[in-house]
Amino acid sequence: MLLAGEEWAARFEGFRREAWRLESLPQYLMPQEADELSAFKAGSRTDPHTVQNEYTDRLRRQAAEGRTQGRVHIVTRPLSDYLRFEFSQYYAPHSLAGERIRILDVTDRTNPLEGVQDFWMFDHSEVVLMNYHPDGRQISRKVHDGDAAPFIEYQRIAVAESVPFEEYVKGIDL
Repeated sequence: MLLAGEEWAARFEGFRREAWRLESLPQYLMPQEADELSAFKAGSRTDPHTVQNEYTDRLRRQAAEGRTQGRVHIVTRPLSDYLRFEFSQYYAPHSLAGERIRILDVTDRTNPLEGVQDFWMFDHSEVVLMNYHPDGRQISRKVHDGDAAPFIEYQRIAVAESVPFEEYVKGIDL
C-alpha cells in the first residue's frame, strides 16, 4: 500500500508507544524546504528555543502522553550543507520538543546498517519503507507487508551504535 496525505499523517497520530525512523541519506530534497535551505546557506539561522509549530506542538503533546518519536540518522563527515541545515533548523528544535534524535557517524568505521533503506516503524509492528532517488528526492512511502523483526533489529543496532544528537553537535558550527 502506498501512503500519502491523511492516511500517512494518521500514522503519527495513531501510534500507541513509539514512532521511529532510520535515515541514511546525506540530503532529502523536499520542495517545501527549498526556500529555507537557500536562506540557511545565505546565513539565516533560527533559534531552536523559539520554534513553535504544529510539528513541535505534536512532539510535546505526545511526549507528555508517554508516546515517543525518535530517529537515527547515518552520516559521514564532512556534513553536507543539507545536514547542517537539517540539524540546525529541524533536529535542534525537534529535540527540544521531545524527539529522541541520535546520530550514527560512519566516517571512520564500517556502517553496521549498510544497504538498509530508510524506514519508519510504528509500535514495532508496522513498517513503512521510504523510497528515494539517490539524490534524495522522494519516490514513495510503502507499507512493508513482511515481518517487522528485521527492522526491530535494525533499530536496536542503530541506537546502540549512535550517540545523542546533542552530544554529536557539540562543537560543530552549524
